[in-house]
Amino acid sequence: MAGRTTTGRTAAAAQGRGAAFLRISVALQTLSLFFQATTAGALLTSAVGETLHGVGARVMYGASMLYVLAAVLAWRPGGGSPRSVLYATGFLVLASVQVVLGIAHVPAAHVPLGVLMFGLSVLDLGRLLTVRPTPVSSLP
Repeated sequence: MAGRTTTGRTAAAAQGRGAAFLRISVALQTLSLFFQATTAGALLTSAVGETLHGVGARVMYGASMLYVLAAVLAWRPGGGSPRSVLYATGFLVLASVQVVLGIAHVPAAHVPLGVLMFGLSVLDLGRLLTVRPTPVSSLP
């Protein structure tokens, strides 16, 4: 019986760590998108804005890839929901489209997609912050 409890606690701890990593990765993604919005305004008014926006784009894309990694780790070894993997993958696709539109200088699609991505990231972060992991005592 003690082995089951230890295994249950270990699984719960892994799930908790996976959920925390997931929350951190989505928070980083949301912050990087907010940074992109602020540097987009600077892009129009200064030469430094273009450099900041370019660096921010790389950070945002890296944060999207980190989100996919965190979602997979929270799902497979952590026992979390596969829903986050779907969201993270979809977001990485949107980020890829966003990068292509930015490089191609298509602001008519780049700007609204950026607003949409920020909104979706805020919603996802809110979803993750309101979901609580299963308490250890309720595990079999």
